[in-house]
Amino acid sequence: MNEDAFWALIDELSSRPGTRDERLEWLEGELLRRPADESVAFQVRLEKACGAADTHALWRAADRIEGAHCTDDGFHCFTLWLVGQGRKAYEAVLADPDALADLPEVRALAGRHHDDWDDDEWPEWEELDYVAQDAYDELTGQEDDDGEEFLDAVEEAEEAEGNEEDEGAGREEGEEGEERGTSGPEGLALPRLTALFPLGPSGS
Repeated sequence: MNEDAFWALIDELSSRPGTRDERLEWLEGELLRRPADESVAFQVRLEKACGAADTHALWRAADRIEGAHCTDDGFHCFTLWLVGQGRKAYEAVLADPDALADLPEVRALAGRHHDDWDDDEWPEWEELDYVAQDAYDELTGQEDDDGEEFLDAVEEAEEAEGNEEDEGAGREEGEEGEERGTSGPEGLALPRLTALFPLGPSGS
């Protein structure tokens, strides 16, 4: 599964009707129709996309939306949610975290206490991280191994892509994140998100 094929699945996932669970059921069904190594490749792409979004600037944006409630695990789930918004939204937000203010899903949360947000509204999507493993386990009959074979296969696939390429991409992404996070008042202020969430969702 190349990058374009991965994003084609994600774009379809993001545009489908229904609850998050229903959309994930569709995604698992798509993976179940493919060889097991496609589930592994999907997870590799998903983890790389989340890794690219793991920047200081985006964490500040997540804190702004969630009112400083974004923990380490919560931020990982936030990056999963961001990937799940589709390629166009993902790339726009990576280029400028303040572009989160343009997403209807984010704008719908403005002015509301976070306790009033429905589960499907929260900008976190942990369950997306498990779909490929569930499909792989079913395809290979490994449901009882706690995902060990799948995780080993993902690690091998990542190594096969080349450590040098991965490290180079990580350095570039890290450098861009630092630039966004420390480039000056405009980079830190997140003006559009701040306008939507002036005090955070708690209102205090």
